[in-house]
Amino acid sequence: MIHTLIQWLLDTIGVMGYPGIILLMAMESSIIPVPSELVMPPAGYLAYQGKMNMTAAVLCGTFGSLIGAYANYFVSQYLGRPLILKYGKYVLIPPEKFERVESFFLQHGEISTFIGRLLPVIRHLISIPAGIAGMNHLKFSLYTLLGAGIWCTILTWIGYFIGEEKELIMQYSHKALFWVLLFSAVLVAVYVWRHRKQYK
Repeated sequence: MIHTLIQWLLDTIGVMGYPGIILLMAMESSIIPVPSELVMPPAGYLAYQGKMNMTAAVLCGTFGSLIGAYANYFVSQYLGRPLILKYGKYVLIPPEKFERVESFFLQHGEISTFIGRLLPVIRHLISIPAGIAGMNHLKFSLYTLLGAGIWCTILTWIGYFIGEEKELIMQYSHKALFWVLLFSAVLVAVYVWRHRKQYK
């Protein structure tokens, strides 16, 4: 089934080209469940075949991720806060608890956004607290692009080096995810250590 889906994505990206990468990654970065692990490796494979440019594919994937992230950001910004303040108490999110979460994100939004873009599931949701908290647009864009760019680059290179071995895409994507998780854990640990040291 994975092989069939990858082949479909190859055909789709092959027909739609770079706009197809932008569209699929915008969907992946919002709440639509299109796994980036099945979008960027096929783009890398097409680059391996000489049908796409590697750098352009990564840039399109990264830009698409930013578009999807902003879709969540704006919806959350204009609808999320009023709804949570009004109805949050019915789902165990009273106003005082929400305000603590909002305050935390305003203080640590940069690291949260960057790390969130690297992690499965969280990358679909991290824009929601950013929008609710009204995170600075420049910072939100910068850290979203940085995190998404790293992940898109990793996945595209996997597709490029694997070539025709489509069945290995998920295997190597999972290995890459392990190292990304390890990197994220180390980065968070360093951030917490420096933050505590700064406020001692």
